[in-house]
Amino acid sequence: MMASWLLASAPDRRLLGETRFRGPTPWVIAIMSFSIMIIAATGLALANTAGSLSEAIATRYALEVPNGAQNLDALVAALRSAPGVTSVEAVPESEMRETLERWLGPAARNADLPVPALVNFDTRPGTDLRAIQQRVRAIAPAAQIAAHRDKVSPLLRSMREIQWLAFGLVLLLSAAATAAVVLAARGALDTHRFTIEVMHGIGATDEQVTRLFQRKIAVDALAGSLGGAAAGAIVLLVLASGASFAGAIMGGATLGLADFLILLLLPFALTALATWVARRAVLAALRETL
Repeated sequence: MMASWLLASAPDRRLLGETRFRGPTPWVIAIMSFSIMIIAATGLALANTAGSLSEAIATRYALEVPNGAQNLDALVAALRSAPGVTSVEAVPESEMRETLERWLGPAARNADLPVPALVNFDTRPGTDLRAIQQRVRAIAPAAQIAAHRDKVSPLLRSMREIQWLAFGLVLLLSAAATAAVVLAARGALDTHRFTIEVMHGIGATDEQVTRLFQRKIAVDALAGSLGGAAAGAIVLLVLASGASFAGAIMGGATLGLADFLILLLLPFALTALATWVARRAVLAALRETL
């Protein structure tokens, strides 16, 4: 029944007496489809980024030692020999001073300023961190091990919140599109009230009348959805020119094949929703007023 509008005969299509794509409905749906495409792509990218970042730092830790540069080599050797440690990377003192220079200015280069030692290391799942803590504290009693996920958790939480906000906006825009379709359907009924009365007078059923409006709105919705989605895809391709910069921030996370499939299906899903809503609205109006 949903696809029956595609098989309407030429006389049936002429009953409404309207030129295809005339009116605001296709343009309103195109704007909604464009916005949905951009927002959905943003939400999916954020979801991939958060997942990639969370996975990357799940077993990554930092060893922090106040004024521990003199013990750096011994600390690195202790970590590399610890059970469960897969990789160890010491942060050079020069990089630490460059970081401090952002806040302290030239004073960060002063040799009298103590700089903490920082060593990043990865572990296998289930590694006993307390044993590693005891090992490094035997060399530097003030050493502390901090999990990267604890430091990054506020960022991940914000990314998740923005992700769900994006998906919520997709639902709101879809609802706005369906509201526009309902208004367009009721307006079309009022415009063609005389034609509908004549059709009823010669024995046409509500289902037959509904099919005419359903087809018109479905074609307009499909044209608007595809047009808006195409414009959104062009914008996304233009924005992809900054992918190298984004990749450095997002750890290389990009939209995957499943994400592209979801984006591809969005305009068709919006068309199906608009067609179904239009059908229900027209049938309800016919049964109430005619």
